[in-house]
Formats: sequence, structure tokens, C-alpha cells
Amino acid sequence: MDPVDALLEIASLLERERASRYRAKAFRQAAATLQDLPDDVRDDPTRLRAAKGIGESTFAVIRQAQAGRTPEYLVELRGEVEPERVSELRAKLRGDLHAHTDWSDGTTSIPVMAAAARAQGHEYQAITDHSPRLRVARGLSAERLREQIPLVRAESGDGFTLLAGIEVDILEDGALDQEDSLLAELDIVVASVHSKLRMDARPMTARMLAAVAHPRVNVLGHCTGRLVQGDRGTRPQSEFDAAAVFAACAENGVAVEINSRPERQDPPDELIAIALEAGCLFSIDSDAHAPGQLSLLDHGAERAERAGIPASRIVTTWGLSRLLGWAE
Repeated sequence: MDPVDALLEIASLLERERASRYRAKAFRQAAATLQDLPDDVRDDPTRLRAAKGIGESTFAVIRQAQAGRTPEYLVELRGEVEPERVSELRAKLRGDLHAHTDWSDGTTSIPVMAAAARAQGHEYQAITDHSPRLRVARGLSAERLREQIPLVRAESGDGFTLLAGIEVDILEDGALDQEDSLLAELDIVVASVHSKLRMDARPMTARMLAAVAHPRVNVLGHCTGRLVQGDRGTRPQSEFDAAAVFAACAENGVAVEINSRPERQDPPDELIAIALEAGCLFSIDSDAHAPGQLSLLDHGAERAERAGIPASRIVTTWGLSRLLGWAE
């Protein structure tokens, strides 16, 4: 097989299983390096191994592919990483409203994420990097977000649209961590709580109600903030009046995110049931921080299908024009 394809498939598989981001990046870097090398360097093992960006593991993959073999590491990963499950609902999803790039805490550039979304067959993909208060994730200042917007929109074309968005922090008082005038320029605004997750239920409810009532908010992201597995450990869910928050979501046309990351499984099943009863819309999102994680939508689709959510109430099954009309 083509060695560049082998390297990129390995990177995607590592990303899907949420392996070390540095390991996945190493394979993407090796693929980029190899693409730029002249043929005489590619064909010379000594010079190839000495090229910057080619390490021992990536070199072995390249040489095995050049020899006409499927690289051993790729065979191993194909057997270990759970393949995407294309359920009936997954097949109806037309896009994804929550993903990150290396402008904040994602691993790859805007064009690479756009290409991966196209490869997934998406009609649209939102780029929603973090807002400035989340410094650990290199959140975007207003100036950086203004710089990013045209670069995101430049990736649209040929039946695919890359939407300019943000995952904006819901601050302790319920305010949003970005200028209102700038939020109005965006296609999609996902609002999430990232700090003081153990706040008492009453102020946390007030905090979330204020955010949901903001006219620019489209999606309430990973509403409980919980972690149930993975390298980051576990974290209990935030406490809030779910009936009140989801009633406000329904009243304001804000979609409740079904976050597809297996380590989150957020909202829990019992909260999905409350949101469904409240008449909420939903958005099945990957929360991808790397290209291979865009395929995690199958996990969210499986949970939504099991919960009995009608596809008509999932905004990411809608076509682009209807989606943008709702998000205005």
C-alpha cells in the first residue's frame, strides 16, 4: 500500500482510540515529511531514516509499505481498534457541530480537520475552538478568533461547508466568555461549563439557565462535565436542576449535545430521558480534538438511538440550509 496512506490510517486509528496525541501526531508528521521528500530520498533507506520527522516506528511502516506489504503495526491496530458502527441513525447524520483544531487544544490544522470531515462524508462541520478563559487549552482571544473565521470559511466548497464556531465557556455568573458582537458573526455557538464543576446545584442551575437564554447560544455542550473512563480518570457529574435547564433549552431552541466521546457519555441516559420529555432538540457531536476522532459520532448515534430520540429532533440530521436557519 502507499506508505503515506498507511501512516495516515495509523494516525486515525490511534486518534479514534484516544491514544497518546503525541504518538498520533508523529505518524501525521511522518506522512507530511514523506510527501515532501524527493523520490531519490524516499528510495534510499539511509537518507530516508535520517530525514527530520521520520522515527524508528514510522520508518518501519514506510519500508514495509514500500516492500508491498501491509505494515505490521497497521495490521495490529486494525485488529485492536473498534471499527465505526454505521447504525441507521448514524447514516442519517449530515454533520457535526463540535470539533477543535491546533488553534486551541486540537492536534491538527483547520485544513486537515476539514479534509477529514469531507472524508467522513459530512455535508458540514463546525470548528469550535475554546474561548480565552480556558488558558490550559489555549483558548482564542477575540483577536485570534477574528483571524480564524475567514480561514475556516475558506475551506468550504464542492458541497461541503466548514462552519465558523466556538465552544464558549459559561462563566460562573452565566455570562459567556466572548464578545457578543463576535458571537453574532459565528455560524454555531456551543456553550459549555469547564470550571467550578462542583458548584452547588442552585447556582449551577442559575448559571446554565443564563447561558441557555443567551440569544447566540445554539448548543449546550457536555452538560454534566462528567468523565466515566479513560486516561484522564473519572469525574462525577455536575449537579443542577435538569428539568429546569432542559425546559429552558426547549423554550429557547437550544440543542442538548449528545457528546460522542466514550469517556464522557454525556448526558447520562436518565438526563437524556428528561430532555426528551421536555421537548428538546439534540445535537450529536464528536467533540473531536484530532481527525480520527470525527468517527466517534457512531457512539453518540448509538446512545441516541437506544434512548428513542427521533431523527427529526436531532439537528445534525438536518440539511445545511435548515440548520443555519435554526442557528440564526
